[in-house]
Formats: sequence, structure tokens, C-alpha cells
Amino acid sequence: MHCVSRKYSVMMVSFCQGALLLSLAVAMAVYADMKVDCGPDFVTLMWTESRPQADTSLLRLGNCFPTSFSAGEAYFYVDLTDCNFRRLVTGDALVYSNDLTYVASADSYNLAFTHPVVCAYERPKDWYATIYDPVFKTYSLGDLQFNIGLMNDDFSGPAESTRFPLGSIIPIMASVVQETHQPLLLLLEECVAATTLELYPESTMYPIISNKGCLLESVSSRSKFEPRQKSSEIRLSLQTFTFAMGEEVFIHCKLLAWDPNGLDSTKKACHFVEGHGWELLDNLAQSNLCDCCESKCKSRRQRSVASEKHGMVQKAVIGPFTITDVYS
Repeated sequence: MHCVSRKYSVMMVSFCQGALLLSLAVAMAVYADMKVDCGPDFVTLMWTESRPQADTSLLRLGNCFPTSFSAGEAYFYVDLTDCNFRRLVTGDALVYSNDLTYVASADSYNLAFTHPVVCAYERPKDWYATIYDPVFKTYSLGDLQFNIGLMNDDFSGPAESTRFPLGSIIPIMASVVQETHQPLLLLLEECVAATTLELYPESTMYPIISNKGCLLESVSSRSKFEPRQKSSEIRLSLQTFTFAMGEEVFIHCKLLAWDPNGLDSTKKACHFVEGHGWELLDNLAQSNLCDCCESKCKSRRQRSVASEKHGMVQKAVIGPFTITDVYS
């Protein structure tokens, strides 16, 4: 799919078969030209700069750096699933939007600016089944494939919405697909909520699972691990919490695929049950492994080092989704 772009004084519009690109550039002056092509699952953008002092390496498409740049041009070739593209369904249209920004240095004569970039496609007839791909992710590590995502109420399919009223339950499921490995047990070692797709030192975070598998949210809410259907899958019912209300929220997790016979105080799934205390999801008789959830969970160094070959850790992100006021 190829879009032919033409620059106008206040607006640039590109038409192509099956897609409409509308890039509003009200602030675009005559010193630059932006050309954008909307592919079926990617976007290319060429920025041509006529100001000699402009540094094209300072251009960003969402959170992506230019694919290539020179003294007068910056070129981006990115997937629609990257660079913090936002996806919205409006009627029969599937709309992806982002911002092209110029991050001016403190001593620069060139001012910072932002230009919206929007690709709108005709909504495919069978698109509903994959509507929530942005909140269902797949990661590969060696010959293991990790999956994590937001689910519907009975965990039988993807979530039907990405908006959750305060106090409601967010069903989350993670799994690991193994082809040549012995059976593995999947654990959620750590999960935090944040308002950014990437975690930075200055990011505001809300801890959900910490201390090597302790579900902190279960102490003061209805959050809990659900009974396993299979060892390679873990289900979490997470009650929404007061954090970044009305904003986009991402959950960052560490998934651990581990030897089912190698559980210890650092390889576990524990939740708090009112009237009973901390319980181990996979074997109530070994719930003493959860005793450290109130302090610091550690394992003996010698055993921990020797056991690393029995498991693999994968970082994963769910989102964005939004926690809303119950009355909104």
C-alpha cells in the first residue's frame, strides 16, 4: 500500500487504497516538508528540513528515534505496534495516531514543535476478534513463547473493553508455550503499574506483585490468583486500584518459567486469604514458603545459582488500559 503525499499551507492529506492519512500541520511553516506513507501495518515518514541549524537527529516519532538521518532529512520506518502509536475505533474506521516532535536543545535557536500524524484505515469485517491485540502480547525467549494479556470475565477470550471502573476486577492471564522443554511452571515474579510503556527511574509506579511472587494487592482487596488449569498458565484476578485514574496504565511484569519441583521462597505464587493468611497457589501444604511475604524473600545463594538452568525470566508489558471512576 502506498500513499502519495502533498503538502499544503495548513494541512497535508494523503489518500491511498484502503487507508486515509490525515496529518494536521497547522503550525507547519515553509521551512520543512513532511511526507508520510501508511502501509498495511507500518508507517514511513520523511521529514525534509531547510533550516541549516536544525538537528534532524532530535526528531522523534512517538518514542522512536529516526531510522536514519542526515543534515537535512530524517526518515522513519516503524510498525504501527511500536513507537507508542495509539489505536482507536470510530465507526467503520481503525485509526492510529502519534506525534512527530522536535526536541530542541537548551542552546538551540530552533524551537521545539509537535505535529500529529494519523493513519486511518477501513475497519476490516473480521477485525473484532483481534481488537485488543495492544493489550495481549507475545514474547519469544529461546524456544519458549510467553503470552500475557487482559481477558474477559471467565478467561475464555480477550477482554471486551480496556476501561475498568474502580473496584472492578481485571482478569489477567499469562502462559508459556514450550516445545522441547520439560513441563514448566509459570510464575509472576514481579508486576508494577505505571503510566508509561517503558519504565524510567523517574516513573511513578504502583506495586502489585513483589518480593518474588507475593501478590501485595491481595492484602487489602479482592485480588487473587485463580486455581490453575495447567502448570504453564497463571491467572490473576486483579481488583482495580486508585492509580492514574482516567489515564493510560501499563502493567510491567517479570514472567518466570520454572521447574515445577523447584519451588522455594523466591520461586512461588502467593496471595493473602482473609482469615487464613498467606497461601501458596500450587500447594497449600507448602504455604510456609509465603511467610517471607511480610519481610524479605531470599533463597540460599548456592541453591539459587545452581538452579538458574531450570528456568527463564521474560519481561512483559500489558496495556494500555484505563481505570475509571465508578460514576463516570
